[in-house]
Amino acid sequence: MINDRNYNSTRVLSVGAGDLFDGFFESGRKWKFRKDNLIDGRARRIFETMGLACEHGVYPFQLPLEGRSGPWVQAEGRQLLMLSSYDYLGLIGDPRIDEAAVDAVRKYGTGTGGVRLLTGTIDLHHQMERDVAAFKGTSDAITFSSGYLANLAVIASLLTPQDRVILDALSHRSLVDACRLAGVPIQRFRHNDIDSLRQELANGPAANRTLIVADGVFSMDGDICPLPDLVEVKREAGCFLMIDESHAFGVLGPNGRGADEHFGVDTDEVDIWTGSLAKAIPSNGGFVAASKEMSIFLQHAAAPFIFSAALAPSSVAAVSASLAILRLEPERVERIRRNAEFLREGLRELGYDTGHSETAIVPVILHDERTAALLAGGLRELGIAVTPILFPAVPLGSARLRLCVTAAHSTEDLEFALDGFRRMRS
Repeated sequence: MINDRNYNSTRVLSVGAGDLFDGFFESGRKWKFRKDNLIDGRARRIFETMGLACEHGVYPFQLPLEGRSGPWVQAEGRQLLMLSSYDYLGLIGDPRIDEAAVDAVRKYGTGTGGVRLLTGTIDLHHQMERDVAAFKGTSDAITFSSGYLANLAVIASLLTPQDRVILDALSHRSLVDACRLAGVPIQRFRHNDIDSLRQELANGPAANRTLIVADGVFSMDGDICPLPDLVEVKREAGCFLMIDESHAFGVLGPNGRGADEHFGVDTDEVDIWTGSLAKAIPSNGGFVAASKEMSIFLQHAAAPFIFSAALAPSSVAAVSASLAILRLEPERVERIRRNAEFLREGLRELGYDTGHSETAIVPVILHDERTAALLAGGLRELGIAVTPILFPAVPLGSARLRLCVTAAHSTEDLEFALDGFRRMRS
């Protein structure tokens, strides 16, 4: 059992939380959330939970970094081991990427002055999209301001209420929101359960078109979708398949190309690939990699392409520079795999539950939200920055810490982390 005595030191955390909210969560403060208020009763849980966390000095979110992210970060006036960053390839701060971004600012400025369809496209956008398509192995690619918007763009522009989406139960929230925006009916199949998927296909309502959707790597559990089985079902049912590669792009496969490379599946077996350019790729934005026909359609039908500001030149240049480095240094992907295995095995030996993790995402499943928040606070006191994941990001009863290893972590870094987890169990 985790000993609560080890969580009682709150000097550092209470300062950070107090500064963030300017004393808003004072001890004993009460809120009234009526149904006719703009902030109604749905906010009660948020405010009560945050108030309690701040009162005890363990508010775990929005840690303000005082410099660039990396395996170690400067925050709260000290150095902390960063163990919850999406910088999987360890490329944040790489001078080659920084130089490309700075050169882009010097040539193009800090913005483009418009949306992509109108006046916001620069030649770097087109080159970057060719680079993404070439890396992913698709005919074409189109990029958006975030991975979230990429998912909204695809589903909201392609599907209607006469279609249906069959979604893995643990797929990302952006995919659910995209379906709601499109008004398309959603069916959920049990996580990574192909029999459940077949049942949903057979028993769901009639639809013009059916789109099966899953994540390449699931963001809360760190496990991988059964891509070959999904492709087989897609063929059997005569439907379409979309895979969100946000946590797989740059991570899975010998060269980091994603779930298709990991399983040896031809890229064309999946109709639509989406992903993030702000995780393994240390920039901003999201992509859709698909056919040329799909790309042309989305350029003229997807609201986020038409009505949202174009990616800044510095971000665009950073994407292309990152992909070039990954082609030259695929060994970074292998370092991610080795580091994840080292941390996962060490945590399991200490008695922690890491679920079905098999990638750079290593959850420490604690179930109880208070325990998760307190463990995160205790680790931060020991110099380890980790993120607790609580309801509604995960269902009630499945609270956890979400650890992320990167290619930049050394064995000594991970041993330091394991020593912290060991001390928290003593």
